[in-house]
Amino acid sequence: MQIIRSLDDYHAGAGLLLTIGVFDGVHVGHRAVLDHLRAHKTPETAVAALTFEHHPLEFLHPGQAPKALTTMAEKINLLDACGIDLLFILPFDERIAQLDARAFLEDVLLDKLHTRLLVVGGNWQFGHDRTGDVDLAKQVLLERGCDVHIESLLSRDGQRVSSSHIRALLEQRRFDEADELLGSPFTVRGTVRGGYGKGHVFGVPTANLDISPDKLVPVPGVYAATARYDGTDHAAVVSIGDKPTLPGRHDMAVEVHILDFDRSIYGEEIAVRDWRFLREQERFASIDELVAQMKRDIEHARAG
Repeated sequence: MQIIRSLDDYHAGAGLLLTIGVFDGVHVGHRAVLDHLRAHKTPETAVAALTFEHHPLEFLHPGQAPKALTTMAEKINLLDACGIDLLFILPFDERIAQLDARAFLEDVLLDKLHTRLLVVGGNWQFGHDRTGDVDLAKQVLLERGCDVHIESLLSRDGQRVSSSHIRALLEQRRFDEADELLGSPFTVRGTVRGGYGKGHVFGVPTANLDISPDKLVPVPGVYAATARYDGTDHAAVVSIGDKPTLPGRHDMAVEVHILDFDRSIYGEEIAVRDWRFLREQERFASIDELVAQMKRDIEHARAG
């Protein structure tokens, strides 16, 4: 898969079969659209997706963008696995936000990208102040020989598959349902950074993960999970919270205790998936009570 981060650097070599979106999570609905495009591929065309470096709301309404199901690196890997040929990752900036809807269709999709098929959802809007819609797209593109397919939004059990619905499931700790709609396990990746070192003192060492602030993580609590490190899966217990039993004020942290593992892995990456809720975050009367509960958490994780 070729990645293009500037339209100025792109020179069309084939007609594009294109879809456009945020693709947060690259869930089963997104994958259905990409399958639709791939089904129409010919030797003269290439399958492509156009997305943005950051959620458009980060530019349009700072502070209101939802937490991401997938980081950009995760999104790239998932889209690559879907078998597309080209991925456009553009900055959503003033230039994009002010672009006239008709100019986007004519100057960008047709003249620059040589789009031959556009597949979008029926509620697609684009251009300055979101004045463009699928009716305008059909009117402009069909006249120039570009087909437009409106993909019905995928539903499961009467509920439309969407990134917002999946986020709601994760916030409700309904991990199995979220994973089914994602089409792959919801994963949180982070680099191990130095913490307070209390875990080693307590006899339950933990890896404190440095995670992108834009990334969605499960709500505070204690979870059993699978931690992948250096290509190997390990059973783990994950604590998400602000360490209410320890003295002083603490920032929200994601701490991973890998069962039967005793190595220093500062600066390395852990990927956590297969989340299973064990208990709420609690404030204990003493450190001894906290340590006893941590050991019970480990046994619960072992028991499955």
